[in-house]
Amino acid sequence: MLLVGAHVTNFRSVDDSEEFDLAPVTCLVGKNEAGKSAVLLALAALNPHASTPARLDKERDYPRRLLTQYAERHTDEDAVAISTTWQLSAGELARVAAQVGKGVVTDEKVRIFRRYGSKQPEVEADIDYSTAIKWLYGSFQLDEAEVSVIGPVGTTSQLIEKLNALTSLSERQQLLKAHLAKHGSVKTQVDNLIRSMLPKFMYFSSYDRMDGAIQLEQTRKLIANETIDQEQHKGKKLFAEFLSYAGVSIEDITNETTYETFNARLQAASNNITDQILEYWTQNPDLSVNVRVEQARSGDPEPLNAGTIAWARINNALHRVDTPFSERSAGFVWFFSFLVKFAQVKDEDTPVVLLLDEPGLTLHGKAQADLLRFFDEKLAPHHQIVFSTHSPFMVPADDLASVRIVEDQIEMKGPRRLPLGTKVRSDVLSRDPDTIFPLQGALGYEISQSLFVGKHTLLVEGPGDILYIQALSDALKRRGRVGLDQKWTMCPAGGIDKIRPFISLFSGNELQVAVLSDEANGDKRKIDDMKRSAVLRAGHLYTMADFLERPEADIEDMFEPEVFASILNGAYGLEDANKITKDRLASTTPPTARLVKQADALFALMPATVAEFDHYTPASWLIRNPKLLDGKGQPVTATLDRAQKVFDVYNNLLT
Repeated sequence: MLLVGAHVTNFRSVDDSEEFDLAPVTCLVGKNEAGKSAVLLALAALNPHASTPARLDKERDYPRRLLTQYAERHTDEDAVAISTTWQLSAGELARVAAQVGKGVVTDEKVRIFRRYGSKQPEVEADIDYSTAIKWLYGSFQLDEAEVSVIGPVGTTSQLIEKLNALTSLSERQQLLKAHLAKHGSVKTQVDNLIRSMLPKFMYFSSYDRMDGAIQLEQTRKLIANETIDQEQHKGKKLFAEFLSYAGVSIEDITNETTYETFNARLQAASNNITDQILEYWTQNPDLSVNVRVEQARSGDPEPLNAGTIAWARINNALHRVDTPFSERSAGFVWFFSFLVKFAQVKDEDTPVVLLLDEPGLTLHGKAQADLLRFFDEKLAPHHQIVFSTHSPFMVPADDLASVRIVEDQIEMKGPRRLPLGTKVRSDVLSRDPDTIFPLQGALGYEISQSLFVGKHTLLVEGPGDILYIQALSDALKRRGRVGLDQKWTMCPAGGIDKIRPFISLFSGNELQVAVLSDEANGDKRKIDDMKRSAVLRAGHLYTMADFLERPEADIEDMFEPEVFASILNGAYGLEDANKITKDRLASTTPPTARLVKQADALFALMPATVAEFDHYTPASWLIRNPKLLDGKGQPVTATLDRAQKVFDVYNNLLT
């Protein structure tokens, strides 16, 4: 059975959540005190698992401000707290059909709900009673005369009444009557069968943390006495589960009689648990888990000072040190304990619905992503999951269809604030910015990791550089030559100082990043430091000064001065006295100055009617007027040859 919808009413802060859909893994997003826990607790009360018992208590759970009106509001029946919609699988429908007849249950979706004071969930299924009655008559081979004696009936409850009222029954009628007396009406049978298939709900708000060591004799006794589930022993129980998760139990360890066999089992367990844990703990690949069993030392605290002690130690190969499990970071201890606990849950005989309240709060953002991956890969194939969060890194940005917004809404009536209660919405466009903040954070991170960059990213100074490169590349291709490979995605970094943080931001994406930068006085030390650092692969950072063999150079210096002068004239509409030539460009600065500096100095002398010079306008004009680069003269040819040299270097990086 798959839980596909829920509707919480009359429960704590939830007057009426409105009906909301549920996915195989559903994320509830909302700020503190929005009612996320209330929604999960209401679901938990539908059909609670024995390990996490939950019940509906009118005095505790019914909305407190309405409690005195309970009898008035619910005159005929107790209030419904949780209503759910389930989809039956083909196999489950076949089970129902085998018991009550094919086509009797006419819809694969059923409603299951629970009231205050009820002993079990109630079921509503669409039942075709005429088909059910025909199936019963056929199953017990009643003939027309026997059916005629019973008379017209609309439901199996009426059929039971008619059979009980008959004073004389044929043998087949008696068998039918006995069957219905034993199993009840068709509705009763359908309800009981669906209830038997209904998954249990396991609610977790506090997550047990494993002890770093246990006394084996004491733990075996707790297991034998069935007292290990008591609150004070949860850490010991998790250690025992940890050993089972590693493929070796307490019995296995203590029953070995030779050192080599004993040592081999412990090493195998250590290797096994290390492989399984590190599959989902990507924060530190240098860690390994070691299981040791030793005789107690009298100086250790009780109960570790007597008998046989099993220790969990974490070895850090990088620092060549091992430490007790209990001394690791809070995030690692939580994650380790969680994986051990829920690795056992996936082996439940029947599916359960896991209700996880704020999992992973102590984890780093990347570790929270690992936790989401664990949900999808290890738990979701076996069990449905509903979890709450207000962390952006626990929001599945690649599956927003599984996100539900939880809000505690109010209505303004003049100056008064009237509570509407908690609402759960599939529409993530909430009105409350605080509510959707985690969603915005998740989307912002996802977009920043994918929108502006490609697998092969070429960082340049600004958007004008992109236009110049595109124009030069297109011009080369029009001549049958090689332009910049289209595998490169060009991205403006905003200057040499922005390159290092830019690369750090996107480093988790396994991208190939190269840099083409301008170089001015004062940039050399920054560039040399970056080339020596590990922030970029070797040979992936070049400046225009490298290509032009000058102390300083910009992207504009790829152009011959005559060509750049023509671009400026076209971009700014310069004619007559204002028209720029090669010689005029060089007249206000040293001839070796960068073309951008020459243009800056010259435009400073232009009349006020001429727009100020900027880097983008000439590039924008060139991309709209590409024919300028189709000329046959030496200046254009020299410009394209220079561009070809640059593009060849970056194209070779792809191979």
